Amino acid sequence: MGVTFANKTISTDQIDCTGTLQVALALTAEPDILTSPTDIVLVLDRSSSMTGQPLQSMKSGAKKFIEVISQSTGGATDGTIGSGSRIGIVSFAASATANTQLITSVAALDAAVNSLSAGGSTNHADAFTKAVQLFDAASPNRKVIVLFTDGNTTAGPNPTPIALAAKDDGITIYCIGLDGSGGLDVTALETWASAPPASYVLITPDDSELEQFFADLAADISKPGATDIVIDEVIHPDFTISSLLPPDQGSAHMIDAHTIQWTIPELGVRASEGAVLQFFIQHTVGTSGTKAVNQSIHYQDAQQNVVQFPNPVVTVTCDTTFAPEPCPTPIDFTISSCSDAVVIDAGALSLSSQGSIVQLSVTLRDVCPGKRVALAVVLSETVCGKQEPRGLKTFVVPAHQNPDCQDITVQCIKFILPDALNDHTCGLCCPRNIQVQCFAHYIDTDFVCCDSTSLRIACPCSKENTL
Repeated sequence: MGVTFANKTISTDQIDCTGTLQVALALTAEPDILTSPTDIVLVLDRSSSMTGQPLQSMKSGAKKFIEVISQSTGGATDGTIGSGSRIGIVSFAASATANTQLITSVAALDAAVNSLSAGGSTNHADAFTKAVQLFDAASPNRKVIVLFTDGNTTAGPNPTPIALAAKDDGITIYCIGLDGSGGLDVTALETWASAPPASYVLITPDDSELEQFFADLAADISKPGATDIVIDEVIHPDFTISSLLPPDQGSAHMIDAHTIQWTIPELGVRASEGAVLQFFIQHTVGTSGTKAVNQSIHYQDAQQNVVQFPNPVVTVTCDTTFAPEPCPTPIDFTISSCSDAVVIDAGALSLSSQGSIVQLSVTLRDVCPGKRVALAVVLSETVCGKQEPRGLKTFVVPAHQNPDCQDITVQCIKFILPDALNDHTCGLCCPRNIQVQCFAHYIDTDFVCCDSTSLRIACPCSKENTL
């Protein structure tokens, strides 16, 4: 028994620092072609957009498909498709042609593929119709259509009802799409193909990949299903799992905030089956970068199949933080739940002056990439109704290199308010009315970004803070 297809996709390739994205795991399994003979119709696009190298790559892929099926069914030594399976060829442009019936001769199939030439519009409806007509409704063989196309429908009626009717009759449909000069309606391919689309649709912009795509599908179709499937998914530690949806096959549960286990008793043992598990993850650390979603993903089943899931990546954009002065280093300690008291040595601290300490942070809004910012922070105090200066600090905030404008947080701006400057009669216990004013300007002025040449700043500007 064996699994035919495994995929992992994400809903977006870019999020902000606390963003959420949807993750989907897809798995497909098929019965063994040796014990479940299969009739396969290769439906090949020969419209004018296939002229040149795309047509040659498609031919190589189709012949590779035939070769793999021949080997899988035990007929490779005498040039046939063995074990009761058969292959037919349908090609299409403005109309479709049955280039062969369902036959077992590898030479005849290869000759039919080699005879194809490109020209004309694209009639998917006639292609599906001719393919369905090749099948014998009375045959017990599994029925599979493999459609290859590089363009949208430009001739004939809507092909969707024909494809849906074929699936209702038990025909499995795979779609290979070449995103080429003719354009490609990926949504249409996903509608025509068997469900889930992630397991039955392959898309590439590169015709050099077609031979491998056809070979992979042939290997998938010739493999059997699987039993006792266990998938352990561990996401990257920068993310946490926020929710888990019930899979359409088997069951899944969260082991912890980073780990999911998905189990499926059997898949594709009697017919082609797909399974999908979806869950949501959230970015939970304050660092930007391009990050893999997986930390690890492990597959196992009773048949010891080797299954590899892709590892998609997402670009995370966080606000930039700049600390012009060192922030105090926090000291971590633990209090036991059974302790009534705890003694902690926080180390030695040298006093630099007398007075109150003010530490504040400022957020610069929509700072353009590659631009330095001059920042001034002015501290004053109201004493007996009069505004008295208490300090001025200026900084050059380094330029960030993210592609878009973003917020920059300037942290740990510290001021000392000496008590000797205050005309208070109640000592250290007197309230003090402090005002902060912030000024920010670009140093590098040759820019246009953010739909504005202004720089916005979020800070407690002109705001009284009571100490």
